Amino acid sequence: MPDQIESDGAPRTKRPYDRDELQRATSLVLVNTGHGKGKSTAAFGTLMRAVARGWDVGVVQFLKSGKWHTGEEEVSRGLGVDWFSAGDGFSWDSSDLDESEAKGVAGWEFAKVLIAAGEHRLVVLDEISYMMTWGWIDAADVAERLMNRPDHVNVILTGRDMADDVIEVADTVTEMVKVKHAFDRKIRAKKGIDY
Repeated sequence: MPDQIESDGAPRTKRPYDRDELQRATSLVLVNTGHGKGKSTAAFGTLMRAVARGWDVGVVQFLKSGKWHTGEEEVSRGLGVDWFSAGDGFSWDSSDLDESEAKGVAGWEFAKVLIAAGEHRLVVLDEISYMMTWGWIDAADVAERLMNRPDHVNVILTGRDMADDVIEVADTVTEMVKVKHAFDRKIRAKKGIDY
């Protein structure tokens, strides 16, 4: 059969699946984690795809506060994305960690309602992993919300060291691996590249 032979005459390797076995999912949970650059960047690239398809999209950003002026927020708002800041900046800059924790917890409570409402086909939970790593929110609660979301709601979660509970329920998990980073050479984050 011609479809079993590559152009060089060698037999085609068998696919790991049969196309007839593939099925469509009503929604997906994606996780972008790891210590390399690109977790949020990848999420916002997917956000652009969703907007281009006419989806309603919401973002809950857990670390950066309303004081940050990020390029992704500016463009996303211009595209009609609902954007919510749920943090007060990076923890190492916090003058009151109790207040930072309270904002993180409130952000998760808000995100749960946002997901459950089902008004957005895509919800991005940017930098949420830190809330679980620091023990501010319960990873099992996050995993349960993901499993019990409305059928049409897709969710992307980003951040280093994503909780195992979340990885377990996710459909796709990508780990960004740092090979080299400008910050290692004491180069500050750059507008237009990092935020």
